[in-house]
Amino acid sequence: MAIEEKIFGRFELLVGGDAVARIGHKRVILFGVGGVGSWCAESLVRSGICHLTIVDSDCVCTSNINRQLMATTKSVGQTKVDVLKERLLSINPSAEITALQKVFNEDTASEFELDGYDYIIDAIDSLKDKSLLILMATRTKAKFFSSMGAALKLDPARIGITEFWKVKGDPLARALRKRFKHIGEYPKRKFQCVYSDELISDAKDETACGTVVHITAIFGFMLASLVIRDAAI
Repeated sequence: MAIEEKIFGRFELLVGGDAVARIGHKRVILFGVGGVGSWCAESLVRSGICHLTIVDSDCVCTSNINRQLMATTKSVGQTKVDVLKERLLSINPSAEITALQKVFNEDTASEFELDGYDYIIDAIDSLKDKSLLILMATRTKAKFFSSMGAALKLDPARIGITEFWKVKGDPLARALRKRFKHIGEYPKRKFQCVYSDELISDAKDETACGTVVHITAIFGFMLASLVIRDAAI
């Protein structure tokens, strides 16, 4: 029995062999592997995604340890995408994991060849870069899913999924809409977002963007669920 059959046997019992095969052939690119994206990547690979490109320019730092999958006291200083790739390959050695230590921005956007993917996932923090990815991704044929803000939240029951223009109570979604209006350019099509309408207004320092793993991880898992449920059909 091949290792993939052993790894995904329980999943196959849930969705069937044909669905597992379809998922295994999908090509996914994930932008940002921090508190949200790292858990999304883990969930994708554990659920049968075998062709995954992960994009992030940062190295692991001590402040990442409370919420990022690959961040430990031993990985501080190492490149995030490289540490995460090693972990993902330890889950499925047959997976094709491409690790790109790059920033997605106006200067680099054309390097990513977004049309070559079935799914594009946004877990970027930067407002400017996030808005650019949204605009570009929604021009492709790929399915696109995006994470809104996971900071300043504690209650997992307030996390949900909805279409971008229907997101309520999320400051990042509001800032994105304001930016699209300002630049006079809008997403070409609708797309699903993971978001929370909770905002801890009495936090000691709202500018510090405090975060906790049970929120960021759920955001990541829900992003992955959007891909897996769609690909399994």
